[in-house]
Amino acid sequence: MKRILVVEDEPAIREMIRFALQKAGLQCEEAGDAEQALLAVAASPPDLVVLDWMLPGMSGVELARRLRREETTAQLPIILLTARVEENDRVHGLEAGADDYVTKPFSPRELIARINAVLRRTRGGDEEQSIEYEGLLLDPVGHRVESDGRSLELAPTEFRLLQFFMSHPDRVYSREQLLDHVWGRGIFVEERTVDVHIRRLRKALAGPGYDRFIQTVRGAGYRFSTRS
Repeated sequence: MKRILVVEDEPAIREMIRFALQKAGLQCEEAGDAEQALLAVAASPPDLVVLDWMLPGMSGVELARRLRREETTAQLPIILLTARVEENDRVHGLEAGADDYVTKPFSPRELIARINAVLRRTRGGDEEQSIEYEGLLLDPVGHRVESDGRSLELAPTEFRLLQFFMSHPDRVYSREQLLDHVWGRGIFVEERTVDVHIRRLRKALAGPGYDRFIQTVRGAGYRFSTRS
């Protein structure tokens, strides 16, 4: 049974989410603030974190950044709950490390659908082969990316995005196509989300100089290519 950590300071919302998770066959663990969440994650990392933006003390966005910085939680899937509906706010949350976001008020069915979608796309395939280009190695089984033997830290969505790109080199994909292949059909995510994760992927690859492999094709989309 997948374990979901719900970090939310409003007991009524936690109760609603707990009921929906249990009904969906998921185990729910709860934290009322960032400090409790960090203790829970340190004791036993969950399979996914549902994280409220407006927490007392350390905000959900700050907590997401902290989880992404730590080696043991860098790839922990995070869904951000937010009452902020402006596009810039949502982009800010994604750039902080969230894999997806759900705006308040939300239906329990929508949240469960988002959780299942994130879990599906972050599981990885056990029978997939490693892929390598010019010293950049992606290992789907070990869920790791290396540059000449040195590990690169990628969040789950960036890993799946890179895996898709490296499996389909030199082909141009539109934002809509990338949403279908990486996020999954039937899941509503704005196309702007793709741009946010592309920026995060490029940043993760920039150190060893592999960000040049992720190329923007004006008016068409993106492609992975080792050719300039």
